[in-house]
Amino acid sequence: MTSRISTPHRTRAPSGKADATSPGRRAPALLRPGLASGVALLLAGCVGFSGDGGMAGVVSGSSASIGKDVVRISDDQSAAVAKERVDRLLRRPLTADAAVQVALLNNRGLQAAFNQLGVAEAQMVAASLPPNPRFGISKLSGRFEVEIERQVVGNLLALATLPARAEIARDQFGIARRQTVEAVLKLAADTRRQYWRAVAANAEVAFYQQAKATGTATTELFRRLGESGGVNKIDQAREFAFDAELTVQLAEARRRQGEERERLVRQLGLWGADARFRLPSDLPATPRPQTAKAIEAEALRQRIDMQIARDELAMLARSLGLTQAVRFINDAELLGRRTYDRGRDITEHGSVRRESARSTTLELEIEIPIYDFGQSKVAMAEQTYMQAANRLAEKAVNIRSEAREAYASYRASHDIVRQYQNNVLPLRKIIQDESLLQYNGMLTDVTELLTDARNRILSNVAAINARRDFWIAHTNFRHALIGGGVGSSGGAMVGPTPAAAAGH
Repeated sequence: MTSRISTPHRTRAPSGKADATSPGRRAPALLRPGLASGVALLLAGCVGFSGDGGMAGVVSGSSASIGKDVVRISDDQSAAVAKERVDRLLRRPLTADAAVQVALLNNRGLQAAFNQLGVAEAQMVAASLPPNPRFGISKLSGRFEVEIERQVVGNLLALATLPARAEIARDQFGIARRQTVEAVLKLAADTRRQYWRAVAANAEVAFYQQAKATGTATTELFRRLGESGGVNKIDQAREFAFDAELTVQLAEARRRQGEERERLVRQLGLWGADARFRLPSDLPATPRPQTAKAIEAEALRQRIDMQIARDELAMLARSLGLTQAVRFINDAELLGRRTYDRGRDITEHGSVRRESARSTTLELEIEIPIYDFGQSKVAMAEQTYMQAANRLAEKAVNIRSEAREAYASYRASHDIVRQYQNNVLPLRKIIQDESLLQYNGMLTDVTELLTDARNRILSNVAAINARRDFWIAHTNFRHALIGGGVGSSGGAMVGPTPAAAAGH
């Protein structure tokens, strides 16, 4: 139901002249100073655009967490500077830190996130502006009468709630800024993980190439011994099958190498000649493991997604207060109208008499709830707030668990690498060397020699994958404390494990 309250004031003056001192003329003049001062106060409280589209908070938040430069490319000059720096980084073999920096400068998906932040800033500025008034003019004319009406309509409810809505809009922009920081951290984490996968694929290919070169030489020796009768056919066939298996495994390793490299290329946002960057052929040695104290508290304090959840809850609390304040009013509009009437009539003496009148009307239109007294709006706001509160509590529990899980995986991965380096690989080498001595002394046949060689190859590949998993776990642990997404601890072991060699 809509209620309308009108306060019209009309004056009529004969002979087409309106009284200059009439209230119909004075009212607008008296309203002008107050209207002007009110508009000035509203405009003074409006939020303007920042010079960098809100990037200052993103740069400071990202740099403090990952220590890398973040740049929004908005013109040709900034694009040229970023391209020159990317080219300089790509001239040398790419390190993990350099790969992250290239992705932050060159990934177009991240630039799109920066554009979305600019959209959020524009929405915040729009929400802080007073509501636009609506102007209208109409004319009704006939043979003896002319009526001209001018009106202006403004939304009083939107004007009254402007400060609260502007504050909520600022909160929303703050959340958008933190979400952009989260996008930066996620890209950095994903790039670093993919870098380690690509380098591990290079190391695997390099090892299989070395094993294939040795296997090819051994196969040629067995071929010559077979021709001279020094090796029987079954031993010769076993060696040829082992060399063929190495060829297949090398081909599979090269396929994985190409796939992992292309995934890294997509993370870096490269194409054309830039995609021919160089990667190391082996993973770096694992450092001493980090010790962590109070990792749960540190994760709760630093995680960007936890900060976003807190900000969303605070924003919903303000929104709930606004909903409760206006629960009984859905709409309120103030309408000001000025009407000018001009007419003619014929007197009893036959002469034409002209009359004109001007009137000013002020109308207040309020929508009064009859069937819904705002309970649905308040209930919806309250449930939305409680939903956010429960999700914040759930996130706090999950973050604690993710921090513990990431640290446990990081330490376990380090222990596994140490076990391969200190025990498994040295023992495999001793076994193969002793097996070769026994074969040369005719104490064993070629079957045991090939089995030991195959197991050593599998152990070396598993050791490469263990180092890859360690560096990925190191990345996961770091981002479990600062945010940006916690990925898996690394891909599954590629190829069969050493235990599977029992069937050969």
